[in-house]
Amino acid sequence: MRRQVKGEAVRRELLPGTSPALLKELHLLTRQGDLNADSLRKLKQVNHLANLLAPALDDVLGRFGDPVVVDCGAGKSYLGFILYELFLGPAGKGRLLALESRPDLAKAGAERAARLGFDRLSFVEAPIDAAPVPERVNLVTALHACDTATDDALALAIRHGADHVAVVPCCQAEVARQLDEAKEPSPLLAPLFAHAWHRREFGSHLTNVLRALALEAHGYKVTVTELTGWEHSVKNELILGKKVRATSRDAQARLDALLAATGVRPKLLRTLAGAGPDGGTPA
Repeated sequence: MRRQVKGEAVRRELLPGTSPALLKELHLLTRQGDLNADSLRKLKQVNHLANLLAPALDDVLGRFGDPVVVDCGAGKSYLGFILYELFLGPAGKGRLLALESRPDLAKAGAERAARLGFDRLSFVEAPIDAAPVPERVNLVTALHACDTATDDALALAIRHGADHVAVVPCCQAEVARQLDEAKEPSPLLAPLFAHAWHRREFGSHLTNVLRALALEAHGYKVTVTELTGWEHSVKNELILGKKVRATSRDAQARLDALLAATGVRPKLLRTLAGAGPDGGTPA
């Protein structure tokens, strides 16, 4: 049965500071102010992530005069608009760049930001790995950026010295393909991905393990947690990183060992290998 949320029940789903006008503009609320089942699922996800990002946003807004937030693979940028309304708008400072490669979504997002008067929220029509962003950014987010787009978001965060990064990966397929083609995987690990089903599942898990280790190797304290309960989405793994040091030799060693044992090399690591002093192998 599809759930319809109305009246006071809708207000209970809103975070303090979220306006019904914004949610109607995002087509999460109907004209009557109701939430359908799909909109409720999306809103719960974005609200949960906004709550988890509050410490990071408070940190960068407190420490920097004009912090830059980059929302990668923004789509309709539900997350970006809500973060702007809850944090950047009230703070009166900071910019949010929403990166979106699809022209129609980028154009619609820019028009929506203009209608709402969100003058420090701008859309950049470009792929994540080719988008013009400031040399220094403070927070990078990516909610369900598909497959290697999450790698592009993480590479952007690392290469631009982001103080915080938060990604919810989606559709990790690249590593599963590499496992299928691996020449000399560890005999101990090979049974974990000998069958196609296991290869997909193990490949997805391995992808995010490697992403977390790459962040640690580049000086981030990493937390991996659940975005929402299983009732809202099966794509619910959240990787949070906070920059705490320059690099970590120990994490780099563990990353190298795992790469050697599995025979894979995901896009994130290929990108960072050519990233220069800030994105290369730690010294």
